[in-house]
Amino acid sequence: MIRASKILLFFTVIVLLSWLLPWTYDFVTSRPPKYPFTLYSGVIHDFAILEVQDKSSIRKDLSGNIYTESEFDSILPLFYYRQLISDERFPSQINGVDVTPKTAQIQNFIFRHTPGDINITKPALFPLLETMSGRVDLQMPDDVFRAVNSIEFINSESNRIEKEKSTQYYDILQKKGVCFPIRLISGNPTTRKDYDEGYFLIDDSYQLYHLKQTKGRPYVRKIEYPEDIKIKNIFVTEFKGKKFHAFLVDERGQLYVLETKTYNLKPIPISPFYPEKESLSIIGNAFDWTIQITNESGNRLYAIDADNYKLLKKMEYPVIVPTIQKSAKYIFPFQISFTSPLDNYVFPRLETISLWVLILNVLLVITYSLIRRRNPSQCWSETLCILIFGIYGFITFLLFGSKKDNFFS
Repeated sequence: MIRASKILLFFTVIVLLSWLLPWTYDFVTSRPPKYPFTLYSGVIHDFAILEVQDKSSIRKDLSGNIYTESEFDSILPLFYYRQLISDERFPSQINGVDVTPKTAQIQNFIFRHTPGDINITKPALFPLLETMSGRVDLQMPDDVFRAVNSIEFINSESNRIEKEKSTQYYDILQKKGVCFPIRLISGNPTTRKDYDEGYFLIDDSYQLYHLKQTKGRPYVRKIEYPEDIKIKNIFVTEFKGKKFHAFLVDERGQLYVLETKTYNLKPIPISPFYPEKESLSIIGNAFDWTIQITNESGNRLYAIDADNYKLLKKMEYPVIVPTIQKSAKYIFPFQISFTSPLDNYVFPRLETISLWVLILNVLLVITYSLIRRRNPSQCWSETLCILIFGIYGFITFLLFGSKKDNFFS
């Protein structure tokens, strides 16, 4: 019974130390990466960079040209259009194309995604808003629907299935060729937007469908695209410009845009993007988009033509890890964490297993033998634990061990 208690105590302390020590080390030594604000300029056809150094702002482009604050506003006229309007400097043309402040107001958009947006458990009930109510403000319906092996509408007040409506939608989904069960449903179930385009569905055969309610009746459209594409993620946009419905990502990490009028699926020429592990931001206007993908390795930026989605330019900011932070792999054999920046769940996770610590572990075995004044062979169980658990086992035996007897005896 005593030995079992000591074993339980040992592993409890190991878990606590493998969580607290690396966390404390990382808290003291790490510095979150700060990337300068970077946006593609269609005026100079280069990336414009705003960087803060020694509490002063430096405005430049990728070629090294320096700009004043006023000049910087002028090379990004659609981003700083409010300032230019205030200064009465808003241009009448950009690259020979007539523009107005309304162009910026309607065509500008910002899209952001973080892994935590999808690495969560989402409710399986969806409100289907009326897309043509004739009213300015959108209104939430009195029911919600769920779609797995079928589609069912449930009254939110009585919690009863609306059989007639459910049958109506199920029949038209079947008529359009939907194969149940539904793999993915994506939309923006909120009234805080200018208009509603319903939901986009991926069925069991990886076909894409558009579902919405128009004047009280179901609207379902099958969207054709190559069979070798398997869509995995859909991000419905519903921007003011109404140029496209959504951004989509397939299983290979290819990013697409789904155009509104034609329902054409157009690939965006960037390196693979993995929504479960990487953050994405897109700042767009009528002429170009600046796409930024961020992960633990750094920050990748792409300039994309807004008309034909061709790559205009790209650049990268790699992460610079301080030397002292790199030293963690020589100190800690592994780490346990309970949270992650990639999701909102709390549970123990085993991370960063390192073999570089074997050098330190051998030194810790020798040090422990000298402190206890015993040959390593005389305390073989403690020696083995220190070789495996490193500094965690070393501290545990120093705190709770005995000078005369082995810890597990």
